[in-house]
Amino acid sequence: MIPKIARRGSRTIGLLTYLYGPGIRDEHTDPHLVASFGSDAPDPGRDPAATLKDLAVLLDQPVRALPEPNQPKRHVWHCSVRTDPGDRQLSDDEWETVAHRIVTATGIEDPNTGRYCRWAAVRHAPDHIHIVATLICEDGRRPRLHQDAARAQAECRRIETEWGLRLLNAGDGTAAQRPTSAERHKADRHHHDRTPREQLREAVRTALAGATSGEEFFDRLADQGVHVYQRHAPSGDLLGYNVALPGDRTADGSPVWFSGSKLAPDLSWPRIQQRFTTPPSPPPTPQTTPAGARRAAADTLWDATHHLGEGDSASDAAHLAAASEVLDALATTSPRPTRAHVRAAARSYDRAARSHIRAAHQHSRALRRTARAITFAGPALGRGEDGAAAAMLLSTLVLFVIAAHRWHTARGHQQQAAAARQAAEHLCQAYDIAAGPHLAVLATQGRALPPHTLDSLAESVRTAVPAIADTIVTEPGWPALAAALDHAARQGTDPVPLLQEVIGHRELTTADSLSGVLLWRLHRRGTAPAPTQRDRPRTADGPSTAAVAPVPENGTDRRR
Repeated sequence: MIPKIARRGSRTIGLLTYLYGPGIRDEHTDPHLVASFGSDAPDPGRDPAATLKDLAVLLDQPVRALPEPNQPKRHVWHCSVRTDPGDRQLSDDEWETVAHRIVTATGIEDPNTGRYCRWAAVRHAPDHIHIVATLICEDGRRPRLHQDAARAQAECRRIETEWGLRLLNAGDGTAAQRPTSAERHKADRHHHDRTPREQLREAVRTALAGATSGEEFFDRLADQGVHVYQRHAPSGDLLGYNVALPGDRTADGSPVWFSGSKLAPDLSWPRIQQRFTTPPSPPPTPQTTPAGARRAAADTLWDATHHLGEGDSASDAAHLAAASEVLDALATTSPRPTRAHVRAAARSYDRAARSHIRAAHQHSRALRRTARAITFAGPALGRGEDGAAAAMLLSTLVLFVIAAHRWHTARGHQQQAAAARQAAEHLCQAYDIAAGPHLAVLATQGRALPPHTLDSLAESVRTAVPAIADTIVTEPGWPALAAALDHAARQGTDPVPLLQEVIGHRELTTADSLSGVLLWRLHRRGTAPAPTQRDRPRTADGPSTAAVAPVPENGTDRRR
């Protein structure tokens, strides 16, 4: 159940006209009153003798009773309450109960003092109601509406629990501000999938990824074509910034500006400054290749994954925020086949990067440097070393994001945990695309091994892990794992102790693909091979340049 409190208005009759009208985006069917402050409120939807003006005059009466100078200009309070699409349809009596509970929870009615505002709840669709209130009590005082949105959310969570409705994730006030209805309508009129607020939020995050100074940050924004206005104090100190999209203008032709804090809480200028914890550093050297930048990022993320939850919360929060920068940098430099999935993962993970825990950004310098290196190394190809390194980084990101999900879950951060899980699914899809060709090459090598070699490798597995050996050697991923073990044996490494070593890293009982997890661990150890040119399958354009990448643990095998 989702309550949404809109900006306060000045015309009761205008809002009622919309609620009882045909609708703009969605069709309004059978608009009628389901609850009100008193039993004598007229219902223009069901009573032919009642008019919208009658209801508006009744609601506005306490406001108009005040001397005109004391009448608030914006006295109309509006809250919509909507059930989840999967919930059952509530009856009018149930919606009446919901309306009374919401106005009590938010302070429109105060049972302790007996004071109340005049209000009415209108239902014009099966799944939601609108509550309209005028913000002057019968005694001429104003209601106490402090944190009315948070209190409405809390009451909806209680209703969901009591009535067996879908339990939505509770927020903590750190989510990015959602686009308004007017912004969405405007985007629809211009045939845009995303509103300017959402586009600017992504542009600012991309510009921030790995940036080491304000100058670099603002230069990157300008390179993206974003209009930037910097606000300075009389002393010359930078107080904040505003951004606008080219072509996004008001009715009088002025740019539509958004401050950083209106895009997301952590994009305000003071919060951005906290990330610049080190002196500006030069860009990575030209020798830093896309593959090299991704391998370095995978190593750094691997270390961060193992330390997440072991240190203090401020350090963990910094790593969670820095991982968002790595995703933003990767989203702009990924090859076309995986770009959409990585971008979707970055947008989902954005919510998981923020909580009330203050981040100690000095602990995430290494991770932010990897985001910077990815940005300056430029776009990566989807094949060869670039493809293998990209798959390696994606698999490590899956592990990190799953660890982030567990970290948030342990602390009761429901929205952040859900966002991390969604990001992991997008990253798994990206990994499937990036690693598929490389794994196919390795599987082909494994299937080409002589039967006696495959039998010997299977016997090594039975010696190392007798309890699960039969499962491993019958999985579809066994040929690729066999190729990796054969490569290790030809390099002088005994497969039995090698398997015992990588199996000891962590339990395997929750893995969907045991062979895939083991192959991933061998690759992390540096044991998995890269195919030679003659071993790579030929394409219509000649030999493939694919290199080998592993199946990610907790990744493509969907291990949780």
